[in-house]
Amino acid sequence: MVVSETTAPNTASSSIPANEACRYEVTRADLPLSCPMPSMVLWNSHPRVYLPIEETGWERCPYCGAVYVLKEE
Repeated sequence: MVVSETTAPNTASSSIPANEACRYEVTRADLPLSCPMPSMVLWNSHPRVYLPIEETGWERCPYCGAVYVLKEE
């Protein structure tokens, strides 16, 4: 998973918080895609929702608005 540098939050931990301002690039290795992703901080997140990114190549989380883009390897 790659987070856009212009919107990546600065955190003390190695986990990435779910954030509606972020754009996440994911690969097929990240499928099935869920938001929040396993590496995201969960204290400020929402219930896990699975996003069907395979058909369109991108999805927006209905809870937090985070945008996920499927990158071909």
